[in-house]
Amino acid sequence: MEKLCSNFDLNPPQISSISTKFPTRPTSSLAYISHISCSNGSRHHKFVVQKIVSTPKNGSSSQFDKTGDSVGLNQGLVKSIGRGLVGFAAALAVCVDSPALAESLTVAFPVSPAHEVNTVQRTLVEAWSLIRETFVDPTFNHQDWDMKLQQTMVEMFPLRSADAAYNKISGMLATLGDPFTRIISPKEYQSFRIGSDGNLRGVGLFINVDPKSGHLVVMSCLEGSPADRAGIHEGDELMEINGERLDGISSEGAAQKLRGKVGTSVTVKVHRGNKSGGGDDLREVNLPREFIKLSPISSAVIPHKTSDGRLSKTGYVKLLAFSQTAASDMENAVAELENQGVQSYILDLRNNPASLVKAGLDVAQIWLDGDETLVNTIDRDGNMFPINMVHGHAKTQDPLVVLVNEGSASASEILAGALHDNGRAKLVGHRTFGKGKIQSVTELDDGSALFITVAKYLSPALHDIDQVGIAPDVQCSAEMLNSPRESYMKNKNSASSLEADSCIMVAEHVLEVQESKGSPS
Repeated sequence: MEKLCSNFDLNPPQISSISTKFPTRPTSSLAYISHISCSNGSRHHKFVVQKIVSTPKNGSSSQFDKTGDSVGLNQGLVKSIGRGLVGFAAALAVCVDSPALAESLTVAFPVSPAHEVNTVQRTLVEAWSLIRETFVDPTFNHQDWDMKLQQTMVEMFPLRSADAAYNKISGMLATLGDPFTRIISPKEYQSFRIGSDGNLRGVGLFINVDPKSGHLVVMSCLEGSPADRAGIHEGDELMEINGERLDGISSEGAAQKLRGKVGTSVTVKVHRGNKSGGGDDLREVNLPREFIKLSPISSAVIPHKTSDGRLSKTGYVKLLAFSQTAASDMENAVAELENQGVQSYILDLRNNPASLVKAGLDVAQIWLDGDETLVNTIDRDGNMFPINMVHGHAKTQDPLVVLVNEGSASASEILAGALHDNGRAKLVGHRTFGKGKIQSVTELDDGSALFITVAKYLSPALHDIDQVGIAPDVQCSAEMLNSPRESYMKNKNSASSLEADSCIMVAEHVLEVQESKGSPS
């Protein structure tokens, strides 16, 4: 790799130790080095942080590791910041997996005099290097990624606050043209982990950024939650939180604003479009924050008579989100329904925006046998890798229909595609959202988290899902038949209210046809 670093004209001041949360060890009177190791899937990253306070006589401030190359900030960067303003330089040596398992990269940069900005500088280099090695598009949206680091460092240097510095990292990531590759603050990451664990203190909204419009849209509301009781619906656009406009705010950032101490309240302004019914209008709602246990599974038995007069029982399972407990909760729900003598199943993935892809793969194995392919991933080099089950054993062989709609995204689409393409289930509803990318989540040294799109995925039958979605076998309307919406919302999972859902009625008909053919799909 071409070397980018020229001379630093430095006048070293008094040395202080590097402020890190991991042990440091002096290697000389002028340098302090700290080593970090972290794992990201199959990759292993080691970060080496150095304070460099001496100016090499040969005119180069790059630091070389004998196993690799180096990248620094060129003379133009130093001049743009201003000679004499920089007390010392820092270098990050980043060792990552290469084919030889021995690639090393050293990045030298001028240290901001503002301590909190200096911390974010290190986060910038850490994030940049992870993107450099793992981002799905090796052209980085047809730009020079090394030059982008230099540009961002120049813009970050004069700043005085961590928030402003983080915004520069977000701006750098935005140039990749991928809304799913992003950085979130330590507080936002803590909220993300709490949501994945299944415990919330908030108002019960699932929100996501629509990649086409960039707006925050309600994907679904938790049943009985403050948002649900206030009549906020799927498809509503979130405009303001406590009077603050949400332009450019990530879904995690908005979720952080919605959450808070139980007993307090938050005011939201939502735009209700035609999709939600009731015209095109804005309304403001005050929502109390409550402790919400996110149970990703709800279930019920739907009794009905078949066309030949037989009494049949259908097990209905609604999966709200792919949390860490989703697979075990699903397995328990299926076991309970089996004990009640159901002969068929409806798995409802409507308005499930997903979360953890692994949870989606785990749920698929509850319904599938053998060594079936669950999904195919495509890496940045175009190599395709199937993810297969290993000696899978389904918990039931009963006929299955999966309900999907435009709110079914990511892991929901992986699950629906796996069940459909392997002949296990028919799909009923509407075309899905179309998020065919997989993100890795890496906690960075300062507690923030970097989401990186590391792969694209295709369904087992090699259907491209990204920005296209999955088309159902049978379409249906989402109307509630012979049941006022207010009554339905209060009794969502009662057998009578479920039977009033026209899509469930269509699903029951599809199941009856499957049963008459004697096939599980």
